[in-house]
Amino acid sequence: MKALIDTHVLLWWVLDDPRLSARGAEILEDGRNDLYVSAASAYEIGVKAGTGRLAIPEPAATYVPSRLAANGLSAMAVELNHALRAASLPPIHRDPWDRLLVAQAQIEGIPIVTADPRIGQYDVETIW
Repeated sequence: MKALIDTHVLLWWVLDDPRLSARGAEILEDGRNDLYVSAASAYEIGVKAGTGRLAIPEPAATYVPSRLAANGLSAMAVELNHALRAASLPPIHRDPWDRLLVAQAQIEGIPIVTADPRIGQYDVETIW
């Protein structure tokens, strides 16, 4: 299975946060899955850490890549078609990072592992 991991799911996974659902953990633990973290999530983590809204143990520039490598996750670039699709989505979700994730999942034809119910209101498969 291929899936895109929402930012909060990545953070909950690497921080062993109990908010991670059993199904989410199952997907992340299964080494047969091809799991992706969007460059938009890396940007979101960096911005939130830089403004003090997120505490991480090291700078985002080293934290994000090291956590992806340690957990067998791949980075997904934000391409022009992803950005244009995100801009054309209906205004269900106001968070630009989540809108990019929805666009990426739609274009790449993969589900998003997320606890965010607003994402599920788009034409995209969600797993939680």
